[in-house]
Amino acid sequence: MSTDKLVVFCTVPDREQATQIAQALVEEQLAACVNVIPGLVSVYRWQDAVQQDEEVLLLIKTAQPAYLKLEQRIRALHPYELPEIIAVPIQTGQADYLQWISDSLTLTP
Repeated sequence: MSTDKLVVFCTVPDREQATQIAQALVEEQLAACVNVIPGLVSVYRWQDAVQQDEEVLLLIKTAQPAYLKLEQRIRALHPYELPEIIAVPIQTGQADYLQWISDSLTLTP
């Protein structure tokens, strides 16, 4: 069973900014739910140097029709020059939960 539902991964520098972004996405019905997961350590290359930072991970549940607006809203709220915004399709899941995701979103183009 394939769905149009997505989990979007996004890292932010701290819990305060994570909560602000999460609240905005849910209040604006671009996300059904956002998990805020602190304690992440990211190691990455940026501007020709290896960096290491503590970050907070957002796990965002949404659907494909809402994705473009969700991405635009994250970019508007996010402090990073190049924020991590990666969407992974949900192939299957508990039917009532997947329906709840749809019911929680404003899916107008």
